[in-house]
Amino acid sequence: MGKRSTSRRLAMQAIYQAEVADTTIETALQNLFAAEKLIPATEKFAVELAGQAWAERAESDRAITKLSKDWPLDRLGRVDHSILRLALCELRAGELPASVVIDEAVEMAKKYSSQEAAKFINGILGGYLKN
Repeated sequence: MGKRSTSRRLAMQAIYQAEVADTTIETALQNLFAAEKLIPATEKFAVELAGQAWAERAESDRAITKLSKDWPLDRLGRVDHSILRLALCELRAGELPASVVIDEAVEMAKKYSSQEAAKFINGILGGYLKN
């Protein structure tokens, strides 16, 4: 797994942990970093991604709510929610092609959630790009 994919995974896990454990994003990242041996560039990118996605979570949640008709946020799995927050942040930043961001999000969903979640995430992110 490349360092950027690893950074995305760590950022998603930190967002999840901060939400579930009601802790800071910084604490969540430190907990994750302590459990793995990482190169500095991977940690740096994970910190940037997680920090930005966490700061923009209200904006992401509004977009998710708007796009997930008949599926309120409280019914959305926490892992799926974390993946969407991260991907929406990256899409707004516009630093990577949208197809790369969506592909990474879908692959994370397949690995850490389910096939159905992957389809749902693909649909939400595709809808976001259309708007």
